Amino acid sequence: MGSFSIWHWLIVLLVVVLIFGTKKLKNMGSDLGGAVKGFKDGMKSGSEGTAEADAQASPPQVGAQKSAAANTVDVEARTKS
Repeated sequence: MGSFSIWHWLIVLLVVVLIFGTKKLKNMGSDLGGAVKGFKDGMKSGSEGTAEADAQASPPQVGAQKSAAANTVDVEARTKS
C-alpha cells in the first residue's frame, strides 16, 4: 500500500497521454528543456558578467539627477480642522 507498482505508473502514463496527446507532451518537454538550458546559460553568463560589469561601471550622470528634480512637485500637507 505504501508504494506504487509498475502497473499503477503505466496506467497513470496512459491517462496522461490520452488527456494531453503525444504532440502536446513533446512540445511541453522541448519547452521545458529550452527553459532549463536558458536558465543554465543565464546563470553562467550572470556570474561572469557581474565581475566585468563592476569593472566597467560608469559613475552616475549629473544630468539625470537634474531632470528628475525638475519633474518633482513640492507640496505642503495640512491637517483637517
